[in-house]
Parts: sequence; structure tokens; C-alpha cells
Amino acid sequence: MDYQFREIEQKWQKYWADNQSFKAQANSDKPKYYVLDMFPYPSGAGLHVGHPLGYIASDIFARYKRLKGFNVLHPMGYDSFGLPAEQYAIQTGQHPAVTTETNINTYRRQLDQIGFSFDWSREVRTSDPAYYKWTQWIFMQLFNSWYNLETDKAEPISTLIHKFNEAGSADVKAACDEDTKTFLPTDWATFTEEEKQEELLKYRLTYLKESTVNWCPALGTVLANDEVKDGFSERGGFPVEQKKMMQWSMRITAYAERLLQGLDTIDWPEPMKEMQRNWIGKSVGASVKFAIDNSQLAIDGTENSKLRTENYIEVFTTRVDTIFGVSYLVLAPEHEWVAELTTPAQKEEVEAYIAQTKKKSELDRMADAKTVSGAFTGTYVVNPVSGERVQLWIADYVLAGYGTGAVMGVPSGDQRDWLFATHFGLPIIQILDSQKDIDQQADPTKEGKYINSGFINGMEYKEAVAFLNQWLEEQGVGKAKINYRQRDAIFGRQRYWGEPIPVYFKDGLPYLLKEEELPLLLPEIDKYLPTETGEPPLGRAEGWKYEGKYEYELSTMPGWAGSSWYWYRYMDAQNNGAFASKDAVDYWKDVDLYIGGSEHATGHLLYSRFWNKFLKDLGFVQEEEPFKKLINQGMIQGRSNFVYRFGFYEAWSENDIDASTLLRKTFASFGIVDRVQRIFRKYSKLESIILKRNGYSIVGNEGIPLEEQENITIANLASSVYEVLDLTDTPSVTIYKNTFVDHHVDVNIVENDRLNIKKFREWRPEYNDAVFIFEDGTTSSPTGGGQEGAYICGVEVEKMSKSKFNVVNPDVLIAQYGADTLRMYEMFLGPLEQSKPWNTNGIEGVFKFLRKFWRLFHNEAWEFTVSDAEPTKAELKSLHKIIKKVQDDIERFSFNTSVSSFMIAVNELTDLKCNKRAILQDLVVVLAPYAPHICEELWSLLGNKDLSTAQYPIFNPNYLVEDEFAYPISINGKMKMNLNLSLTLEAKEAEEAVLANEQVQGFLNGATPKKIIFVKGKIVNIVV
Repeated sequence: MDYQFREIEQKWQKYWADNQSFKAQANSDKPKYYVLDMFPYPSGAGLHVGHPLGYIASDIFARYKRLKGFNVLHPMGYDSFGLPAEQYAIQTGQHPAVTTETNINTYRRQLDQIGFSFDWSREVRTSDPAYYKWTQWIFMQLFNSWYNLETDKAEPISTLIHKFNEAGSADVKAACDEDTKTFLPTDWATFTEEEKQEELLKYRLTYLKESTVNWCPALGTVLANDEVKDGFSERGGFPVEQKKMMQWSMRITAYAERLLQGLDTIDWPEPMKEMQRNWIGKSVGASVKFAIDNSQLAIDGTENSKLRTENYIEVFTTRVDTIFGVSYLVLAPEHEWVAELTTPAQKEEVEAYIAQTKKKSELDRMADAKTVSGAFTGTYVVNPVSGERVQLWIADYVLAGYGTGAVMGVPSGDQRDWLFATHFGLPIIQILDSQKDIDQQADPTKEGKYINSGFINGMEYKEAVAFLNQWLEEQGVGKAKINYRQRDAIFGRQRYWGEPIPVYFKDGLPYLLKEEELPLLLPEIDKYLPTETGEPPLGRAEGWKYEGKYEYELSTMPGWAGSSWYWYRYMDAQNNGAFASKDAVDYWKDVDLYIGGSEHATGHLLYSRFWNKFLKDLGFVQEEEPFKKLINQGMIQGRSNFVYRFGFYEAWSENDIDASTLLRKTFASFGIVDRVQRIFRKYSKLESIILKRNGYSIVGNEGIPLEEQENITIANLASSVYEVLDLTDTPSVTIYKNTFVDHHVDVNIVENDRLNIKKFREWRPEYNDAVFIFEDGTTSSPTGGGQEGAYICGVEVEKMSKSKFNVVNPDVLIAQYGADTLRMYEMFLGPLEQSKPWNTNGIEGVFKFLRKFWRLFHNEAWEFTVSDAEPTKAELKSLHKIIKKVQDDIERFSFNTSVSSFMIAVNELTDLKCNKRAILQDLVVVLAPYAPHICEELWSLLGNKDLSTAQYPIFNPNYLVEDEFAYPISINGKMKMNLNLSLTLEAKEAEEAVLANEQVQGFLNGATPKKIIFVKGKIVNIVV
């Protein structure tokens, strides 16, 4: 029987499911290996061919590791909370759980039919209460912990309370808010319960605080920085503004140094690690206090108690040596003191600037280095080293969350500051004798000696920095400091479809639920929009209160909550008493191989490392880092196709309206469009071409003589257009540069860039009567008859997207070619880490390869036939080459080169007419990770059971040792044939063997050689 891939694949997918063939053992004598994919969000569109790329690679590796004797954990689940399901619920009123379940069923069907070796007994869904119970539990552990800088790890909050009871706050070294109180143990004892809880909240690893957030009014929620692009939400493209809100935050900044150091211990792509390093943004510098000159503010002591006790602005700088060159100070527009520090005369300008800033995202503000803007507050501050008064400004290039939200401006040494000072007419002070041309641009040099710099004049860089740091600390106006760009992570969304935060409020303060009360379930609500008073959707839940009287937290957790620990749940997915048992965690430890997208660098991957370190601090897990090795698969890009419709043009005739209607439903093939557009590109002054009916005389714009070939091109176009119009009284039609309008066309109705016109008319009924101008200039019938000619589509490589109609559904390809073909073809497209365009034109070749492989095991009548005869040297050589090649390729994740090698090996064995069991049985095992269905079938036909428990063949290098050479045999210098001779033969033995060969004698035709030239391992030349 010929290769019946549909029956074979369905048979083995059922077998694997029925027998749980890939279920990982909870404990085993085998070495463990944990292969993990970044689990998908189950969208309504299902998988397209780009999605399985990483899954196929990880599956090949997982199957290979099983064959190598490892106990492999290769699980799958769904990141099933999130915005898309909720947006759909808002539009339709359908509960997100219903659409999520439907989408998951689609994903599961598609994943199964590709033949992945997932252990489905461990499936997780982040929206399952049995799962998010433990996400809530981890939140509670964070709430009940603080970060002890002395031990450099998180500890239970009870140890902090003990310190307060024993010694007060004086000796506490913690990652905490800046406004913590200083108190004695006797003071702590007198605090009320509310006062104690309020103070502890400043130390907890998850806490409530007013923060500047990315607020998206259309979505009704706060977005993370990585969810905002160019001032708009990545999901939906809605405007995003800056807004202050009381938000839950995670104190990830406590782990900044450990997150940095950990990058040196893991095998991740260097660009990915560099992205995290830049995001964390470690800076070594100094903290400096600039006193506020209150003379113009006339603060009376009641308006701002903060200013009365801390009458200065603190600035972090990496160049404290430039402090004498400060000519202004800048605050972030959202800085909490801006209102108090703005004079009445500047109030209107400052408020207008703040309103303008709110329209920009933080990423936009950081990225825009060219636009100079700002507003003077009217207030001055005092430089602590020089005593000079300098102006206090606000500007959007300063962010409230970075450092202290204040920056000192040194125009002579920083180009951005130079542009700002130049724009607003502020002083530019030279501070080093080596600075040059500072009237033209900033010079950031550290070379030379300081000038105009008071008591550090004459010093050089290192001496000045050390001296200034010591002086600032002695004077109580600053100190050396390490700062991080990274900020605490906002942990809340004003949405419905997410994990409820297990918190209720009493007297305005947050308290945790009891652990035995978990999970806190999502309540039913009437619709999934914020309340009329602006509360999150959970505010709609009737009677939803803790113990019937205390308000629950109405925000839900962000999308990254459930994905920040899910790999541990896979270790022990059915455990009701813990997120995973100690035995399971001790055995599986961490993820050995993680495959996923680089777009998660500063989101999921950073938060996961943070939570993992926290869980280790509290003794729940063993490993400091969760993912030993990470591979970023490249993107499979869509190969978009375009059709070209006539758009803007002029037609002069009484029947102009008719001509307009006809031409606007006329499509020109790519070759025609391309040739016309090339003419416009060639003649830059050419704006239009006039097509004439009579004789098709072509007239370009005045003064532009078109060449003969271009005249022919336009004449052909004119002929086609007038054939379409079929209007005898239409004297001319004008074609402009923008005459042709391109439209994306569904790639599934295009084959080798040729449009199926019948299917196009079905797909776009409004063009049912359209006319197509074919590549050769002929036209189709507007009645939609047969396809008389070739309409060629344009091509462009873009992101695969439904809106571009370039999404290829794997279901279609599997139905036509089979899952094994799809798996191998996706690997064959190119290196795993590189992005590449999808093109189905080559898939036929991979299908033919599998059919040829199947043929090795069958005779001419397609009957399964293998021989038990001993293999030849050539057959063993071919086998062991592929054993070694595939082993090496998989170990270095070079899957595409293996596919090419399989093709070569099968071609070699076909030429050798090999059907030896000893060869083919091992070849089946080697190919199995790539094409598991066909290999399972052949393994079974060979009389074996359960291919997943087989052993990968052992490579024997002896079979690759060359003991023969195919000598080119030449007669009088003309090459006639190749003859295999042993490399051990010397000249006389080789000559005898050559002359004894019947073919050689035939070429000699009875002639006696005069001379034989023998070069060992190279050539034999017979001279007659």
C-alpha cells in the first residue's frame, strides 16, 4: 500500500492518547530532562503555521532525549486569562469562560493532530480555580514577606515585626518605601493596629501605593509598559495616558542585583540577557540634595508638611563630578511636589504642560530624544556645593519612577541638557579644561582638570568623584549610591477576566483571606464593563463582600501573574495541598530547555525569575534560576499576496460614469503593474500617461520621450484597458502614478503566486463581475467564466496576521500532506532562531521525501518487504553518517540541516536498493523525533512495540573510515569511469586490478598500454 498518511497519523495519535505514551514518571532512576514551551494564549483564531515552530523543535528534542534514556517532562497548558476573551465578552455578553473553553478545544485538536508528545495528564489552565488558588497563595506569601538587605533575601514579615519589637526601626536594613518612620520599640508598642499595618505595608513585597500608570480609558484598565506602543495599547490600538492611581505593586526592585547577577549563570541568548540588563539599568553614582529656595513660595507651614521637614529635592547622578556645572534642575511632570513648587505666575503654563505630557506613554517619552520641551515652575533650588540658585523646571524626559524623579541639568557635558539649555536660554558652564566647542554641542569628556568647579578645581576625574562623595556625606547633603532604572511592577488590572486578589479592606487597610478560604472565585456579574461610578467590573458583583461586610479588592491580577510560576505546577499538576510537592520539586528542580519568543524578555521572563528567587528564599524551591537554557525561536512571517485594482484615473467621454464603474472593478496582473510603475520610477517628472484608442498612440508628459520598449508596454496596457471598457466613444484614459490600488488577497486561494479567480470571486462577491487583465495582456470575461490566462499576484513578506489575509492554517496542510510533512517542512525552512517567510511552494518536496522513505520498506507492489541479510559497507556507512549527523544537529538545535541530511541518506539507500532490516530499523529510530507517525507505523511493521521506549542507535565511527576510493580512470587524459579500489593497494597491485576490469578492457579495445600513471588516492591514467 502506498503511503496513506491520514490513516497512519490518526491511528498513532489515538494510540498515544489511549496509552498515555508520553506520561512522565513522577520519580525515576533515569536522569530527568524538563522541556518546556511558553504556553499559548488560546485565541479564537486557533493556530496558524507560525505558532507550532517552537513546539515542533521542542518536541523533536523531547523525543530525542527519551530515545537517549532520559525521563522527559514535556507538558502543555494554556495562559487562559487575558484581555481578548474579555473584549469579546464585552461585545457579545458571553462569559469569557465559555469562549476560552471553545478556543482551548480548538487548540487541543490542532496540537494533537501535529503529533506533539505532550504529557496531557499535567495540563494547566491559568483560569482554572484549582490553578489560580496557588497564584493567590503566592501573592499571599509575597504580602507576608519583606526583603532583608543584610541576609540578601526575602523573609517572613514576622521576623520584621520581631525586630520592631526588640529594637525598633533603627537597625533595619530593608528594601522599602522612602517614607518609613524612625521609631523605638517602645514607640512600636504604642502604635495602634491600623498604624502598625500601615507601616508594615511600606515593607511588604507586595503593597498598595499611588503610582503613575499607563491608563487606557477605552479598555478601562492599567497597562504594563510592554503593553503600550507609541502611545497606544498593543491590544486594540487605543490611546493610553499617564494617570495616578492607587495600585498594587510587586517589589521586584529588591531583587535587581540578584536578577542581574543571575544572568551570568544561565545559558540564554546574549541579546535576551542584554535586554534584561538594560531594563534593570544599574547605575553607580551619587545622591545629592538640592535645598529648595522657598522665598517665592511663602509656604505657611500648613500647606505642605513634607516640605517643612524635607526642604530639599534629592537627585541621583552618575556624574557627581559635574555638579559645579549644574545650571538648572528638572522634575518629572508627575512628581508629587510639582503643584506645591509652582508659583502662581507659572501655574497655567505648568498645568498645560502636564496635561500635554499625560497623552504620552513613558516609552514614548524615553525614546524621543529630539523634541525639546519643558515648563519653568518659578521656583529655584540651591546647588549644595556652590551655593548658586538654579531654576527648577519640569520636562517630560524625566520620569517620576526612575531614581527620585529629579535630574540635574549639566549642559556642557550632556547633549540633551545642552539642547534644553540652548532652547530655553539657560547658562552653559565649562567644567573641564579639555572640553571643546561647548558653544556648538556638549562635550561629555572625563579627561583633563576641573575648572569653574570650586574646591575640586585642578583635580582629575577619579580624585574629584571620591572627594565629592566624601564631602557630600560629611555635609549631610548626599552620598555615594547605586541606582536601578527598573521600577516595582504594577500588579493589578481593572478588568474582570483575571485572578481575584485575595484581599479585603478594613478601615481602609488591606488584609489577607485565610489560606483555607482559597481560592477566591470570580463572582458572576451582569456585564463586563466598569461600573457607572468608575469602579472595575468586579464592582458590579451584588453582595460580594468578605464575611458579608468588608469590601474585596476590585482589581484582578495582571496577565503575567499565572505565567510567573506555571512550570512548577506541571511538576505536580493534580496536587490539592500545595502548588507542587517537595518531592516533585526536588526531582524536577528546574527547566532544562525553554523555547519561546524574545518579546517576553522584560515581561514574563523577568517576572518569572523574580518569583522563582522569592520562592527559593522562603524554601519552597531549590533553584535560584528557573530556566537553565533558553532558545528564542524566530518568527515565521507571512508571505502576503496582492491584487491590483484600477483606482484614481480620468476618462473623458459621455460614458465617463460607465468607464469609472468598469475600471474600478478591473484588476491588472503584477507584471503589467510592475512594468508601468517602473516607467514612472524611471522618469521622475512623469506624472501621467495618456492611453489613446486609435492606434494606441502613447503620449508621455511633455518633454519626456519614452523608449520603444516602454511604448510597447503602455500600448499593451491601452489595448487591455479599451478591451475592458469596450466604449467606442472613449477617446482616452489617463493613468497616474497612483492608478493601481493594491489589496491583500487570501493566500489560500493563491498557488505559486497565481490567483484562482473563481475562488476570488467567491471570497469577494462584490467583485463577482470584475475583469482581470492577465500577465500576457489578455482579459477575462466579466461574467466570471473560466480562467483563460494567468493572473499573477504581488508578493511581500510581512507579519502573519488575519488582517493581511496571509495566515496559513495548519489544518489545511495536514489534510493535504500530513503532520509529519508539516513538522519536517517547518524545520527545513531555516535555522530555528531566525525569522523566515512562509512559502508552501517547497512543501511538496518534503512530502515526496517521506513517500520515498516509505518506499524503502516496500516492493514494487507496495507490499511491506525487508531483508534480514547482512548490510554492506556502503549501507552501514550511509546509516552511521545520518546517526552521527542527526545526533550532532539536535544537540546544537540545528534542526534544518538534519532534514537535508535525511534526504541525502534516503537517496543513498535507494540507490543501493537497500531494504535490510539492520539498516532500516535504526533509520526509523533516528527519524522518529522529526516524523513520529510514519516511524511508529514502520516500527510496528518491523515487529517492534512502543517506539518511545526504543534506544537511539550508537554511532560507530569505524563505518565511516574510508578504506576504498573511487579512482577516476582516464585513458590518454580523458576520464572514462570510476573504479572502487582498496586504498591499501600500491602501484603495481592497482595497475593489475585496473587492467583486469572488463569495462577498462572494453575502453582499451585490445590496445596495449604504453604507460600507467598511478597517484595513490587520486587518479589512474592509462597512456596507449
